[in-house]
Amino acid sequence: MAASSTFDPDALPQIIGDFRPVDEWQVHINDVFYGLRGSRLRELYQTFASADYRLGYALAEDYYRRVLQRAKQSSTGDSTPSSKSSLILMEWGCGNGNLAACFLDRLRALDTDQQLYPFIQYHLIDKNDVVLNEARSNPDLARHQERVTITRGDVDDLQSFQDCTVDRIICNELWSELPTKLMYRKASNLHEEHLRPNVSESKLAEITDWSRFVQAFDHKDIEGLQTFPSFLEDLVWEREYHEIEAKSLAFRRTISEFLKNIDEEVLVPVNTGAAATIKEAMRLLASDAIGFSSFDAGTFDAHVLNDPEKPCYSVHGGQFSFMVNFALLEEIGRHLGAKSLVLESQREFVGKSLNTNVLTLMDLLAAHPNLPNSNSWEFDAHVVRTLEAINAGYSSPYTRRIEFPLRDAMPSDEKGKLHEVLSNLKSDGLPDMIAYITESEIQDAQPALEKLGYDREGIKMILQSPPQLVDYTHFFLSASS
Repeated sequence: MAASSTFDPDALPQIIGDFRPVDEWQVHINDVFYGLRGSRLRELYQTFASADYRLGYALAEDYYRRVLQRAKQSSTGDSTPSSKSSLILMEWGCGNGNLAACFLDRLRALDTDQQLYPFIQYHLIDKNDVVLNEARSNPDLARHQERVTITRGDVDDLQSFQDCTVDRIICNELWSELPTKLMYRKASNLHEEHLRPNVSESKLAEITDWSRFVQAFDHKDIEGLQTFPSFLEDLVWEREYHEIEAKSLAFRRTISEFLKNIDEEVLVPVNTGAAATIKEAMRLLASDAIGFSSFDAGTFDAHVLNDPEKPCYSVHGGQFSFMVNFALLEEIGRHLGAKSLVLESQREFVGKSLNTNVLTLMDLLAAHPNLPNSNSWEFDAHVVRTLEAINAGYSSPYTRRIEFPLRDAMPSDEKGKLHEVLSNLKSDGLPDMIAYITESEIQDAQPALEKLGYDREGIKMILQSPPQLVDYTHFFLSASS
C-alpha cells in the first residue's frame, strides 16, 4: 500500500469535493444514492430479505423458541411467553418491509395460543424516507398494521426510546452501509484513508452547467441532481492517508489493540457505524432481552484481515458497501459488556431452523463444472433453465414472480424461447437469485439439473461446504448470559 495519492490531480480537472475521511464521503454518497435511487433498490442489488421469506421465518422461529425458553426459566414462575403488557421489537434498516412481514406472518402462525403475537410492537426504523415509503406500501406488512410502527431515525441515536425497554433488535445488511473507516497501523500510530471525488472525463462532457452540478452535489440537492445525467458510477476517487487524532476516534483503545495483530500498513475496515449500533443496542436491550442480531457480508478470519490485497469494499450502483470486520466488532461487543456473543454463517442459521442444508441459486450455479461466462448471453440461458428445474419442486407461501431481464446480445430465437420459460414460471417459485433452497428441493430437481450438466457429487459438496472466509454472517449478542 502506498501512503500517497494514487492519481495525478492535474489530470483530473473535474474535482467535485475536498479530501475527507472515507466514512464521511460514504455518508454523503449514500444520502445521494438513496435520494436518487432509493425506489429502485431491487433493480440495482438484492438483499437476502428483499423478496425471500426464509430468513424472516428463521428469525421468527428462533425468537419464539427463545421466548418460550425464557418463560420456563423465569424466576417469577410465569410460564406464559409474555408476562409484559408489550414486547418491543426493532428492525434497523428495514428495506422494503419484507423481512418484517415474513417474521410477523410466521410468528403469528407459531403462536397458536395467542400468548405472544398480540403483545408485539414491531418498530421499523430507517433514516431514508424513500425506503420507509417502500415499507409503508408493502401489502404483506399491512396485514400486521396494529403491530407495526414505522419511524424515521438514525439507528445509532434512538433517544425517543427509553433504556432497557427493547426485547429484540434485528438488522439485515445494514452494517456494510454504515460509516466505515479504512485504517492501518504504523508503529503505534493509526492512519486512515481520505478520498477526493472527481467526475470522469466522459461524464464531464455531458454536464452542461458544471457550477450548478457541483453545488447540487455538495448540498445533496436531490431535485437539482435529478436534472443532470446519472453520474454515481462515473466518480473517480483519489486517495491519501492521514494520521488520526487520538480524541477523534470512538473505541480507540479497543481498535488500537486489535490492529496490533495486523501487519503495519495493511488497510483494515473499521466499521465505526456498526460499533455505534452495538452501543445503542446495549443501551436499549432489557436485562432479560432476547438480544441483537446483525446479518451481513464480512469476515472474522485473521488471515483475511491481514491480507493487503483483500477487497475492503465494493460499489453497487455508485453506493459504497464495506466488508464487515466481525472480529473487531466482537471485541467491541465484549468491551461494551455483552454477556453472550455468537458468530455463525447465515446459511447455518437459516438451515438450523429448517433442520437441513440450504443454499442459494447463486451457490448452485457455482457448483456447475462448466458454467458459462457471466458476461455472456449463454449464462442468462443457463440461469433460466436452472430456475425452470428448481421451480418444479419449489413452492413459496408467497406470490412473488422473479424478475430476470435477458441481455440484448442474445439471439432472437433463443430470447423468445427463454421469455416463454420465464413467463411460464409459477408465481410461487423462486423470487430471486439469492432465495434459499433446501436440500430436498434440490434433490427433487436433480434429474433436470443433471440434464443441464450439474454433477450430483458437486452439488452435495457445496451443500455441505463450510462458510467461506468472507461470507454472509450472523452476529448475535445479548446483555444477559
